[in-house]
Amino acid sequence: QVRLVESGGGLVQPGGSLRLACAASGRTSSSLFIAWFRQTAGKEREFVAHIDGSGSSIGYQGSVRGRFTISRDFAKSTVYLQMSSLQPEDTGVYYCNADEGFISPVRAGKYWGQGTQVTVSS
Repeated sequence: QVRLVESGGGLVQPGGSLRLACAASGRTSSSLFIAWFRQTAGKEREFVAHIDGSGSSIGYQGSVRGRFTISRDFAKSTVYLQMSSLQPEDTGVYYCNADEGFISPVRAGKYWGQGTQVTVSS
């Protein structure tokens, strides 16, 4: 079984930054494909970014490319989402998602964290 715990959400002003963390535990946590999804107001849950088990393959949704950076610390079994130039439309609940296989923008993985709230407001 895989357990995912997100942290790092909060309130930030437009143009500000936040770093989210997803700590993974379980037998295969170090090799999991991990992604971030978000649920924003009035929209279905959407893909934000993903990183493969080796850390060498990374992908982003178009609206966050250049502003968000996903990375992983293998020693800590943690994946980070560094978010910069945040805008009100980035407000939502951010979920960590993981799988032993590939995660795509249209195919989420099996395991979900509980989510962390990000609010961008002045």
